[in-house]
Amino acid sequence: MKARALKFLLGLLAAAIISLPAQAELTVASLFTDHAVLQRDMPVPVWGTADSEASVTVKFGGQKKETKADVDGRWSVTLDPISASFESRTLTVRSGDEAQQFDDVLVGEVWICSGQSNMATTTNSIPKVKALAPNAKNIRSFYVTQTAAFEEQNSCAGSWVVVHPTSAVAFSFAYHLEQMVEAPVGIIQTAWGSSSIEGWMPRDLTQTLPHFDKIMKDFDANDKDLQRIKSILKQPKRDRRSEIFLRTRPNIVYNAMMHPLAPYACRGVAWYQGEANANSIKDMKQYADSLKEWIPRYRQQWGRDDLHFLIVMLPGFGKVPKSSPTKDILSPAAHSWAWMRESQLAAQDLPHTAVVNTIDLGDAKNIHPKDKLPVGQRLALLAARDTLGQSIEASGPVMDKVEIQGQQVIVHFDHAVGLKTIDGKAPDAFWITDETAKWVTAKAELKGQTVVLSSAELSEPRYVRYAFACKPNVNLVNNKNLPAYPFRTDSFKP
Repeated sequence: MKARALKFLLGLLAAAIISLPAQAELTVASLFTDHAVLQRDMPVPVWGTADSEASVTVKFGGQKKETKADVDGRWSVTLDPISASFESRTLTVRSGDEAQQFDDVLVGEVWICSGQSNMATTTNSIPKVKALAPNAKNIRSFYVTQTAAFEEQNSCAGSWVVVHPTSAVAFSFAYHLEQMVEAPVGIIQTAWGSSSIEGWMPRDLTQTLPHFDKIMKDFDANDKDLQRIKSILKQPKRDRRSEIFLRTRPNIVYNAMMHPLAPYACRGVAWYQGEANANSIKDMKQYADSLKEWIPRYRQQWGRDDLHFLIVMLPGFGKVPKSSPTKDILSPAAHSWAWMRESQLAAQDLPHTAVVNTIDLGDAKNIHPKDKLPVGQRLALLAARDTLGQSIEASGPVMDKVEIQGQQVIVHFDHAVGLKTIDGKAPDAFWITDETAKWVTAKAELKGQTVVLSSAELSEPRYVRYAFACKPNVNLVNNKNLPAYPFRTDSFKP
């Protein structure tokens, strides 16, 4: 009887243990570590997991926020807007007997820097950017480990460090932005070479982008590739071929390298990508549609309609697709990156976006040009103007309107105070045409904030293309030496 009674009691004890709620370790989202930079002057979400329905308390800078985890153990609080501060402070999160403490936390300007290889290109490989390092102050960075996942991840590997970003563009951006603000600068670097914009897309964009829907259906149906990805993800160390395979797949880069970052408070996203989507005219023209769906989707993820996007225009490069009617990299008729730049500029149809003009930069023979320093400088100018309210000129001349006066075409520009050429010569890289769509080099003359175009070959010019080529020779700038943006006024098909 004693043995039977003992067995009964043990059974009751086991049942009671099984019925107890699961104990979850207190966690805080990946971007909260020692040395973190929090975004100033806006609400700051802090989130993580804990025991189901457990109380959670977050303290920082005199604020105390309390909440309860939901039945699944997820919790979130939002700190009130905090002023910029260089003061080293502690962020504390507590639930019951558990606590996590993050030391040396500052408050300043936070940006996500993302894209493919030209964003990932290292500071050490660009001497002019590397030379900034001894004078860099109050810049911190979080490097997101390059990997992929089939499902959206809630965490990522990385930690904040008191050092500039490894990305040359991101560091140049942070350095020049820090010169313009009385605040620390934090950069979250999440970039991977060869990745297409589709690699950074959440799966639900299949509902609004037909081409992405097809890509994902083909991806899901390719069992061989799916098995290869699973095998690669299990490898403790990946070879270059495996890395390239991972980073060129759709959606899975977003899942691992972007989704875990939301909704960390930040000013915006600096995006330098497009080379992987520039393989054909169709792909390049489609990119405009992708940006116009992708940007609002990220804003939804962050819960911020004003999440700012700074798009870095693709610079000069001498490659043309096989479909191009000419291989001349100076021709406006070539199937060149000009069409991708036009799609990138179309993103400005959305509010809180800007495009960094790089038409005077690049290398005809190198898809990874070395002139990263001015890219960062121009990013900083646009960020200061558009997100910090500084009254500065951050843009080069932008075509406002075109007038046809007999045999002349007059181009009017905005952002054109002190319109000039950088070399003192006549403006270059202008072409005009009539209804025949046969482009001829225009004779160009500066007159105030306009450029007057003509050609002895045309009696009735109608349309203009400016810098609409692979690697145009451009020299038109304003008094801040910022280059004029490329444009076309025709609607001819490529």
